[in-house]
Amino acid sequence: MITSGILNINKEKGITSHDVVERVRRGLRGCKVGHAGTLDPLATGVLVVLVGQAVRISEYVMDLPKIYRATITLGASTDTYDSEGAVTSTGPIDVTKRRLEAGLAEFAGDIQQTPPPYSAAKIDGTRAYRLARKGTPIAPKPRTVHVYRLDLLRFATPNVEIEIECAKGTYIRSIAHDLGVALSCGAHVSKLVRTRVGPFDVDTALGSTDLPSALQDDVLESHLRPTDLGLAHLPSLTAGIEDEKDLRHGQAVEMNDRDLTPTVELSDGLLARGYAEDGRLLGILRFESGTGLWRPHKIFNQ
Repeated sequence: MITSGILNINKEKGITSHDVVERVRRGLRGCKVGHAGTLDPLATGVLVVLVGQAVRISEYVMDLPKIYRATITLGASTDTYDSEGAVTSTGPIDVTKRRLEAGLAEFAGDIQQTPPPYSAAKIDGTRAYRLARKGTPIAPKPRTVHVYRLDLLRFATPNVEIEIECAKGTYIRSIAHDLGVALSCGAHVSKLVRTRVGPFDVDTALGSTDLPSALQDDVLESHLRPTDLGLAHLPSLTAGIEDEKDLRHGQAVEMNDRDLTPTVELSDGLLARGYAEDGRLLGILRFESGTGLWRPHKIFNQ
């Protein structure tokens, strides 16, 4: 049975990301399983589930850009910033398309964003949603996030449909809430779909309801994607047999005769996918400019 790789799963509405992970874990009979980027229960779409040794690349998959399609409903704000929360304020929708586009433009690039009160953001080590459910006053700290692009797809009062490409840590619910504040009418997310995470697209994702049959030994291979697909944004290089042995024993190697693909400028701390000569993923290597050596950063079992 294959026990390492990546599952691209289309999470259904109403279940948590943890629920999906538990379904996979049960289906694979205790194999180590994790995910790379939580989706709210309201949201659907791409949930990248990591199996076996692939769990070790979680932080790199989370660094991949993400694309969302969101429906924002104007005229009401909620305590969760989405349609599942209690309405906290309402306002008249006196918004033209031109004013809406101007408001959306403020959320492109590097922006300061405060996570929703009901979110997985940590406050003094505790998840914000746990404090919010207890009625504890909470104030998540603002942080800088990056939005690569934000496109208006449709405007039919009171609903606004947008597509957002963003970096990790961006809360679409906060964008909706802050847009409502900027337009003085209130707003919340009423529908959210994550359509892409790096190379993982919702159109090729496995339906979460199909998991029991997909996790059977004889069909799992057709759904499990290779671990290095989650590292495709890193340059790659190939180690010779002796270099591979040294790296597996924790030793740094020179590999000056191994060109990076694609060719990139060497800089201190540069990470790269390392492969053995037979094409197997060796691990993640880190360049040390002071010595000119490549050090093992994460090495996978043979």
